[in-house]
Amino acid sequence: MRPLLLFILVLLFTSSISAQTVDKKWNIGFLGGAAQYKGELGNDFYRSDMAFYGMGGISISRYIGTHFDLNLLATKGTIGYSRPSGSFNQNVSTAGMNFRFHLLGPSSVVRPFLFIGGGFLLFDKNINITSKNVDYAAPSCGAGINFQLAPSVMLNIQENYIYSSADNRDGKISGVNDAYLFHLIGISFNFGNKKDEDADGVADRLDKCSNTPKALPVDKQGCPIDQDKDGVADYLDACPDQFGFAALKGCPDHDQDGIADKEDECPDASGTVALMGCPDKDGDAIADKDDRCPDAAGFPNLKGCPDKDADGVPDIDDRCADTKAMYKVDLNGCPKDDDNDGVLNEEDACPTLAGILSLKGCPDTDGDGVADNEDHCPKVIGTIANKGCPELTKEDAKAITTIGSKLFFETNSAKLLTASFVQLDELVKILQRYEAANLQIGGHTDNQGDDTYNLTLSQQRTETVKNYLMGKGIMESRLTAIGYGETQPLADNATALGRAKNRRVELKTAY
Repeated sequence: MRPLLLFILVLLFTSSISAQTVDKKWNIGFLGGAAQYKGELGNDFYRSDMAFYGMGGISISRYIGTHFDLNLLATKGTIGYSRPSGSFNQNVSTAGMNFRFHLLGPSSVVRPFLFIGGGFLLFDKNINITSKNVDYAAPSCGAGINFQLAPSVMLNIQENYIYSSADNRDGKISGVNDAYLFHLIGISFNFGNKKDEDADGVADRLDKCSNTPKALPVDKQGCPIDQDKDGVADYLDACPDQFGFAALKGCPDHDQDGIADKEDECPDASGTVALMGCPDKDGDAIADKDDRCPDAAGFPNLKGCPDKDADGVPDIDDRCADTKAMYKVDLNGCPKDDDNDGVLNEEDACPTLAGILSLKGCPDTDGDGVADNEDHCPKVIGTIANKGCPELTKEDAKAITTIGSKLFFETNSAKLLTASFVQLDELVKILQRYEAANLQIGGHTDNQGDDTYNLTLSQQRTETVKNYLMGKGIMESRLTAIGYGETQPLADNATALGRAKNRRVELKTAY
């Protein structure tokens, strides 16, 4: 038995991982072993040269504190002694309550212990309890060791010394009470429900993160796994494999601009949040990496370059940097001159036709100094006064006046007399020579009859003349017909001659 004692002493100084007795506060054990006697007949303690008497038992323990528990041990077996000097043999049942002290805490896989307590011994095969059959253990004590085989399974080895209250079980009475030594070994099991409010498998007493969301993997302290040890649990960590910052959901920020590297488009240069972590030296809200002009504030549509004349061409590409506002420019930033006549489009009255600078860029086909766009006779040399058309000759002007005096109508009618057609045909020829000339046809009457009637009749007669001329190809836009009635007399309506002069058609040309 000495090697056993030495082994126990060595184990008193060893410890290991964890046990479950704190959380599972109950323990039940099943033991077996042998019993030895010491009394008047002799001493078998730790003697192996004599027969051992077998026994078995059961123990129930209740956790009290880190190093203490109460243990109820019940055994049944045989106690005896066999020597030439004397012998005896009796069946015995024992029950004892022991207060156990564990030298190491619940976190140890090997836990040596000492105990002391008391109980009784029943010497009767059939368990007939009488005062003659019962002795008391006063006290019982011993030592042992528990080896953790599994989280809730222990191997138990213990030595239980019982000092009996009686001195007669060996048949000898000499004033020295009998004593017994039980050598026991067995298996015990921890059971009970540990408190684990967040159901993460770590008891509340050990859980440093008692509110862990369910179903999350946790470490031995009950806290969510944090692989990169940055203080942000993996389930909240956007970068679980990289040490980072809590403010960035556990992601690193090498340039320390407040933007996580995984979202930072410029992770090696400090920038701004608005530019996804990229710098902007000129402060134009365009990241330097995208800015054609990183040292000069510019516009987004020009890739960060300035445009002094606001023509849409950045200054670095603009060959005409002082273009007037609102002038359309080419790719080089210069004002356009589509017809290449030296007059810019915005200053060119005829931007699609090459012309003359003095005529605002418009052509003058007939060279009469009147631009074609203003020349009523662009293919005939005319005068500026006549809008580019030739002046009406005196002969033609006189002819027109004469023709007006030779136009006659039926009495009280707007119908032309046949003789008037010859005159109008001559008028057509004159108008065709002067295509830009417009003709005003004025109708007049004398004062005979109703004023309203005379006004209506004069208007109808001018319309008749106008329609005739249109029928011969003269454009309506060149003709104006106005009836004046009796409002503009040339002579005295009191005489027949005067009234005859007042009944007339007047033709006037204009440009």
